[in-house]
Amino acid sequence: MMNFELLSLSWAKAASLKTDGLVVLVADGQQHETGLLSTMLDQAQKTGDFSTAAGQCMVWWKPPGLAALRLVLVGIGQGRASDVRQGVAAGIGALKKSKAQTLTVLMQEAQTAHLVVAAQAAADASYVYTATKPSAKALSFKKITLGVPQAASLKERFELAKAQTAGVSLAREWGNRPANHATPEHLAQVAKSLAKHARVSCEVMGLKEVTKLGMGSFAAVAQASAQPLRFIVLKYKGAPEDHAPTVLVGKGITFDTGGISLKPGPGMDEMKFDMCGAASVLGTFEALAQLQPAINVVGLIVACENMPGGKALKPGDVVTSMSGQTIEILNTDAEGRLVLCDALTYAKRFKPSAVIDIATLTGACVIALGHLRSGLYATDESLASALLEAGERTLDLCWRMPLDDEYAEGLKSNFADVANVADRAAGSVTAAKFLQRFAKDFPWAHLDIAGTAWKSGAAKGATGRPVPALLSYLVNQPKASPVLQRLVATKRRTAKA
Repeated sequence: MMNFELLSLSWAKAASLKTDGLVVLVADGQQHETGLLSTMLDQAQKTGDFSTAAGQCMVWWKPPGLAALRLVLVGIGQGRASDVRQGVAAGIGALKKSKAQTLTVLMQEAQTAHLVVAAQAAADASYVYTATKPSAKALSFKKITLGVPQAASLKERFELAKAQTAGVSLAREWGNRPANHATPEHLAQVAKSLAKHARVSCEVMGLKEVTKLGMGSFAAVAQASAQPLRFIVLKYKGAPEDHAPTVLVGKGITFDTGGISLKPGPGMDEMKFDMCGAASVLGTFEALAQLQPAINVVGLIVACENMPGGKALKPGDVVTSMSGQTIEILNTDAEGRLVLCDALTYAKRFKPSAVIDIATLTGACVIALGHLRSGLYATDESLASALLEAGERTLDLCWRMPLDDEYAEGLKSNFADVANVADRAAGSVTAAKFLQRFAKDFPWAHLDIAGTAWKSGAAKGATGRPVPALLSYLVNQPKASPVLQRLVATKRRTAKA
């Protein structure tokens, strides 16, 4: 997790600041102070060596007259959030191979509206996975300072930035770990570790408890695996008991072979990412624990493997969900909805203000939306609008998808109340229609993150999405002010000590 600092810093002060790397963000037509930094920028632009186009960089080693060891001028175009993200990523990327330990990103007043985006871009650019790769070397960066004109006025935004980057980092880390290093029990241990924070509690259930609850659909998916299932219940209590919680439900298939409906071999290694919905719930709770907002949140994680074998669920089998509805299994690779449906039924007991499930659910969503936006389904207009706005604020984008009743026609079964798949047409929509059957008692939203939870190819790895959107949605609820609750938490911890 990156160590961030917020510092009041003018261009004049930046020229005399001792830092291993000074990254200066420059927008189109930006008005800036006079001084050595300004002179260097003007000269670089006049000679054509530097452009303010988003992501364009110019690097100096031991720039004359500056205390910084390295200077990077970075263009951020029109200064939009996406431009700032691109610029910060490029600026830090330019110093990745250096021995720099301390970096300073200099922002002007107009850019501080995007402070959280800048911090997230810096954290993402600094992330290196090392858990099972001892030969990999973490970047030498020890601290990144965000230099702004008036730090005091940005304190709350900076606290949000630190909390979000910590949450995304945790979600990325566990999304990236291979399945033998991220079993259901491993996820349970991570959840338990979150309970060390103020206002966070954790309960972990196994097969015995799940069976007693009647979660026959969830248990059926796990029955062929040597790894025991885990049902994880996290609670964050930052408000009085009578404040209805938001419930987050995360799909935690720690490895998905497809079961008897076996997936093709190429790319199957990426099915370790099928627990990224669960990882996003863990990451969101990490952020909540740091930020301490005045809200109540419940996290439900259904964690298991989907494996073939003599005990495996078979096409044609019928299972009974916790809701009492029977489900005909036409394809064992449509297992995510089978574990989520029982968690959605369980969520009802909390009398929630809203329930949001997060899942790498369908390849069809990737076909529909690619890798830029997550698919958003919702039965409540205000919930849908709030999630869309949260995605826009954080650049963790989603797109509203339809839930017309006619899409459920393909889920009809001659042998059960519902089939777990329809035909190939609109596969992401029919999957959502399946889940909707189990979410009729509360405002509900479903985020299909199959296209956004991880990247393939040379940049293969988890993204930590949609932690930013989830956190932004939660803390922008009425009465969610983090400041008062954080002060109360600090006083309580001090009293205990």
